[in-house]
Amino acid sequence: MSKLLKHINSPEDLRQLSTADLIILGKELRNFIINIVATKEGHLGASLGVVELTIALHYVFNTPYDLLIWDVGHQAYVHKILTGRKDKFHTNRQFGGISGFPKRDESEYDAFGVGHSSTSISAALGMAIASQLKGESDRHHIAVIGDASIASGMAIEGLNHAGVTNTNLLVILNDNAIGIDPSVGALKQYLTNVKKGAPKQDNVFEALNFDYSGPIDGHNVDLLISELERLKNVKGPKFLHVITTKGKGLKQAEADQVKYHAPGKFNPNTGDIPQIKAEAPQPPKYQDVFGITIVELAKKNKNIVGITPAMPTGCSLKYMMAKIPDRAFDVGIAEQHAVTMAAGMATQGLIPFCNIYSTFLQRAYDQIIHDVALQKLPVIFCLDRAGIVGQDGATHHGVFDLAYLRCIPNMIICAPRDEVELRQIMYTAQLGLNTPIAIRYPRGRGTIIDWQLPFTTIEIGRGECLKQGTLIAIISIGTIANNVISALDLLDDSEQALFGHFDMRFLKPIDETLLHKIFKDYEKIVTIEDGTKKGGLGSEVLEYASGNMYKNHIEILGIPDVFIEHGLTEELHQSVSLDAKGIAKKLRSLV
Repeated sequence: MSKLLKHINSPEDLRQLSTADLIILGKELRNFIINIVATKEGHLGASLGVVELTIALHYVFNTPYDLLIWDVGHQAYVHKILTGRKDKFHTNRQFGGISGFPKRDESEYDAFGVGHSSTSISAALGMAIASQLKGESDRHHIAVIGDASIASGMAIEGLNHAGVTNTNLLVILNDNAIGIDPSVGALKQYLTNVKKGAPKQDNVFEALNFDYSGPIDGHNVDLLISELERLKNVKGPKFLHVITTKGKGLKQAEADQVKYHAPGKFNPNTGDIPQIKAEAPQPPKYQDVFGITIVELAKKNKNIVGITPAMPTGCSLKYMMAKIPDRAFDVGIAEQHAVTMAAGMATQGLIPFCNIYSTFLQRAYDQIIHDVALQKLPVIFCLDRAGIVGQDGATHHGVFDLAYLRCIPNMIICAPRDEVELRQIMYTAQLGLNTPIAIRYPRGRGTIIDWQLPFTTIEIGRGECLKQGTLIAIISIGTIANNVISALDLLDDSEQALFGHFDMRFLKPIDETLLHKIFKDYEKIVTIEDGTKKGGLGSEVLEYASGNMYKNHIEILGIPDVFIEHGLTEELHQSVSLDAKGIAKKLRSLV
């Protein structure tokens, strides 16, 4: 470890350095992050871009008494290293290690837990009002928010309220013109004009009653410290506009900011990402199945449009944006807007495929209910990253969608078992439905290489028998069926013969004809899902059994009633006994 960083274990240590030393420390921090992320993986570009800003904030403000909130948290690695987690940083995002995001129970310096964007201003304002009520007039409250996050509705709501208070709130705009993908929208264009020297009287933040300063160079430590010291003595809500470069200090990360947001493993010396040559063809990623299929469908059906809130690369709508740009829309970090815009399109005969990660669709729950389902508008929701997603952890696991969508009237819920079924349900949905449909699928690769089969329809609400048995029926939904199949392979032949396996495909409407046959033919029922045990497939089957007076023994396997932490997907499945060995052990116990 470098000569200065090895002595820094807290912000108190940092404040003993000269400003000249802080510049050296910044270089050491960049090397430290690059060397660890190169081998352990994680979010790289965002944290490299805020090295100087993070140093200046902890140097000037009395953290943790002064409350510092990061938005989203991709940019908080330097913060973690400077606040006592340097020696644990190699465990970042690893099973049992520190979180990749700020987390209140991990450190007193993490003032607010974050994982979804645009929450920092509201949270910091709430803290600032609390400080006022408690008479803590000397306490500072700082929200660091990116240019993509500040365009979200919630951030605008926070600014709108903060501007009519006299709270000790400082909003710092970390403006690098990119979130995960390049920022979009009129506010992004406005910020670009500000950087070019737009007239002060046209400043939107001053119009919202903030004391605006900037833009300033976010990589100049001396300038940052000087400006932050000045702002400490300014009363009321303040706004500092800071210009940074995402990936600063690593040439490749600066040049390809999308790829180096979270590049995986790379060479720390050169920055190059190794090209892995597959010895044999690999199955596709589910998001690429979506991205390629929607282009095929849109070429045949002129009414199809694609919508994503700021995830064109992650969800692969980028393919449609490249091939049919006038019918593919990145609306920025605005899930509520995405859903209601899709509803508006549907009223006019368009067929919107609204692709939102499962965890982010939670942010538009009211819009799903009131603007889509209540009006029976045939919006096609494609829920990427459903189930356990891995190292992003509790804020990103898509384990609640089956439960939170099942209770909504007029909603079809489908979880295809593989890539072919995803392709075919997308085809089926665009043929014309009278109600909305949610199609959920996981992160990562599927299992089928030759998946681009001719289009065929899937009957809505029809399940499928994958294997007959004699004693115990396993009912699964979605890609967790593959874990069940692997679990059955671990049993001997006589044990395997006892188990039937049924893929429901649809949680709503559920195949009651198939359920009736299962309850008649099998003594025991096991439901398995990669969603919460409360409210999902298991709950649906229990309700069916109760309503039809069935007395069969029923076991529910799924995500327990706790927030699942971070780690590799395989490790997390193992931790909740949803891996093949865990399922096999449970099945044996039922014989």
